[in-house]
Amino acid sequence: MRRDQSLKHAADFQSVRRDGRSWADHLLVLAARRRGLGEDGLVPVSRFGFSVSRRRLGNAVVRNRVKRRLRAAVRGAGIEDGWDVVLIARRGVIDIRYSEIERSLAGLLARAGIRADGPSAGQPRGPQRTGAIGRRGD
Repeated sequence: MRRDQSLKHAADFQSVRRDGRSWADHLLVLAARRRGLGEDGLVPVSRFGFSVSRRRLGNAVVRNRVKRRLRAAVRGAGIEDGWDVVLIARRGVIDIRYSEIERSLAGLLARAGIRADGPSAGQPRGPQRTGAIGRRGD
């Protein structure tokens, strides 16, 4: 995920939670807020933040694994531009298959109405894994 696609500051997370809407299921909570037009009058790129609580999920190894899986699911989700999105992981996400995380995210995005329209909606964008051990396809 590129740097300009990340929510990094606490104020950004707070504004999404305060000014946006949220949707939830048993694995994730999705909070989203529409961004205004950029200074150049164009729709800005969507930004994503991940909240993975130590109290709910466990040690750093577990939390980092959950964040990696969430970032991968977001990359393939086909989200339209112009949104700030915060994903909050719930306890059930630890021991679940990756396909369940993708399904959960797709359902929340559909309920929120922020999936990109068109033939590529829901399809992974960008290079895929080659299947070779130790090689990243990105």
